[in-house]
Amino acid sequence: MEEINIDGKNLVLGRTASVVARHLLGGKNVNIVNAEKMIITGDPDEIIAKYIARRQRGSPQHGPFFPIKPDMLVKRTIRGMLPYKTNKGRNAFKNLKVYTGKPDKIKTETGETKKIKTRYITVEKLSLAIGWNKK
Repeated sequence: MEEINIDGKNLVLGRTASVVARHLLGGKNVNIVNAEKMIITGDPDEIIAKYIARRQRGSPQHGPFFPIKPDMLVKRTIRGMLPYKTNKGRNAFKNLKVYTGKPDKIKTETGETKKIKTRYITVEKLSLAIGWNKK
């Protein structure tokens, strides 16, 4: 099986998630490093308010359960672009690994990134705003 390693530094979360979902459905293994450095474009205050509303939905006992760790947030975003309730989607989702920071065992190539000309928030700052305790 082919393996794809992606460095998430300064990549837009939604665009990256759609590309990764396509690779996963194609039968490839995908590793994402530096998930906390991915960005979400838009007004940071509105983004934080939207994610806090998602966290408060439902009940703590019965869900829906929404993550606050950066790597799990990225993983949940990608899961939303997969048909995860089917066998095909669930098997594809198992081939995804997301890391905060950069593990030594994964080698990535840093490509060119476009300069962001709009307002944005990093996944790490978002996670801290919705309740993640960075150790």
